[in-house]
Amino acid sequence: MVKGPGLYSDIGKKARDLLYRDYQSDHKFTLTTYTANGVAITSTGTKKGELFLADVSTKLVNKNITTDVKVDTNSNLFTTITVDEPAPGLKAIFSFRVPDQRSGKVELQYLHEYAGISTSLGLTANPIVNFSGVIGNSTLSLGTDLSFDTTSGNFTKCNAGVSFTNEDLIASVNLNDKLDILNASYYHTVSPLTNTAVGAELNHSFSSNENTLTIGTQHALDPLTSVKARVNNYGKASALIQHEWRPRSIVTLSGEVDTSAIEKSAKLGLGLVLKP
Repeated sequence: MVKGPGLYSDIGKKARDLLYRDYQSDHKFTLTTYTANGVAITSTGTKKGELFLADVSTKLVNKNITTDVKVDTNSNLFTTITVDEPAPGLKAIFSFRVPDQRSGKVELQYLHEYAGISTSLGLTANPIVNFSGVIGNSTLSLGTDLSFDTTSGNFTKCNAGVSFTNEDLIASVNLNDKLDILNASYYHTVSPLTNTAVGAELNHSFSSNENTLTIGTQHALDPLTSVKARVNNYGKASALIQHEWRPRSIVTLSGEVDTSAIEKSAKLGLGLVLKP
């Protein structure tokens, strides 16, 4: 694997995962089974209030080619074909959705010791072209993320970011939404032995002059059980506990409460992942 700055999506990822990953207010059940020839079949059901959503996906790996096919309750068929390293450092991804004939897209990713590039092109007569690039190394990186609509001739996305990483600290700053939103994030490893870490994220909107500050922490109670908590400046506090009760099978219980409106019911979420 190439060690370098990674892709643009990696900027601030550690802090985002700590603050938002695995938190949910729905009930979600996921079951994965494997056929004799190695095909992974995953069934997922999600209960959102009175609404129940389900999908079934299959994953087949043949040498360096991975094919993912998913069907949801609305009869949409999602297909993604990934070719890993047709050339050193290169990854090719082809995706489309049926019946949406305009959803076809080809993406190329290239990772180098001092650069990371991702570009995608919609398979339509007037496609949307996406490009993101990062230069630097595993310590300091600078990148941009752009989208251009060939139909209107306008840039629909214009983001920029910078990231600094050392042994136990990651700090990043992004300018998003055509440079209107300033996002600054911070991730600090307190104890690698217990996977204890703290993180924070600040969002500032130049157009509305609004600020959102979220801080959080995580800690492993034992090798199989971990807890996380977060709170923002609007008084919304969340916490979760996650336990691997058997290899690759994980149960997650999470909750959220609005401390500024404590009379409202707390949101509770349950996630169960079964992988025999």
